[in-house]
Amino acid sequence: MSDLIRLREKFGDAVSQDTSTGMASIHVEATSIQEACFFLRDECEYEQLIDLCGLDLSEYPDHSGERFQIVYHLLSLERNERVRLKVNIADRQMLASIIDVWPAANWYEREAFDMYGIIFSGHPDLRRILTDYGFEGHPLRKDFPLTGRVEMFFDEEQWRCVYKPNKLKNRVLIPKTWPGVDRG
Repeated sequence: MSDLIRLREKFGDAVSQDTSTGMASIHVEATSIQEACFFLRDECEYEQLIDLCGLDLSEYPDHSGERFQIVYHLLSLERNERVRLKVNIADRQMLASIIDVWPAANWYEREAFDMYGIIFSGHPDLRRILTDYGFEGHPLRKDFPLTGRVEMFFDEEQWRCVYKPNKLKNRVLIPKTWPGVDRG
């Protein structure tokens, strides 16, 4: 019996499948993510979390749902199969941490928090991992400003770290295009 059928039997309408890619992609409701991950690990034998990443959907064409998507890539070593698990969440909506399922999710969840501002409830150490502790904002959000921020560097004369405003020019070398959109 396929993993999707087993998930649908357990979670009902909270599970749907995406067939647009070659890899099995399963959409799960945010309220069922932790239970679905336990089920995939224990019942479907996906022993390993390969990756967890965030995605800001706010500028996708025809997007009207939740702003963010969290994507989990899982691996079954026993069956040599992979599955992609997707969860959509709104801005400032909390998502249950899956550290209890796969401890490797610790740093991945911290990265998603740091880059997108996604909050994982139940995470034991949710703090910035890639940016400075005093950094304001989340740099991979589509609305993150390119100018008006400060940069930090070490000043040899003052023998300390100092902040100066950025002098970035907002320039577009290649216009945004989306797959499947008529470029005519």
